[in-house]
Amino acid sequence: MQAGHTNAFNIEIEEMSRKEPGFAERLQTAAKAKQAQLEKVRATALANDAQSAERQAARVETAEARKIRAAEHKSANRASAELREAQRGAEKARQAQAVAEEKARKDAERVARVKADAALKQDQKAARDSKYAARKARQK
Repeated sequence: MQAGHTNAFNIEIEEMSRKEPGFAERLQTAAKAKQAQLEKVRATALANDAQSAERQAARVETAEARKIRAAEHKSANRASAELREAQRGAEKARQAQAVAEEKARKDAERVARVKADAALKQDQKAARDSKYAARKARQK
């Protein structure tokens, strides 16, 4: 009975060894699978090359348009800054002119006031002198 059992066991091992692949066979199967994957990737890459080229061209076109817009924006900003600077300069010049005109007006008013004061004092002195002269004339 034991011999029959061993014999069945040996037959089972032989069948398993035929069913299970050896190391070399597993390596060969893996290499075939890897090659199939590479061919599949190459096939999809070739199919996608046209689409990829179109997408790349669109990306390049978009990037160029972005550069152009950025340059235009920068130029517009520069022009706007120059305009603001010119307006600031004109405003400062206008303010300086207004200050100068105000100073000249105040100086003219001061000169006129001094002249008016001098004329008033002259008139007051003349009136005082005439009163004095009239009093002297009455006393004689």
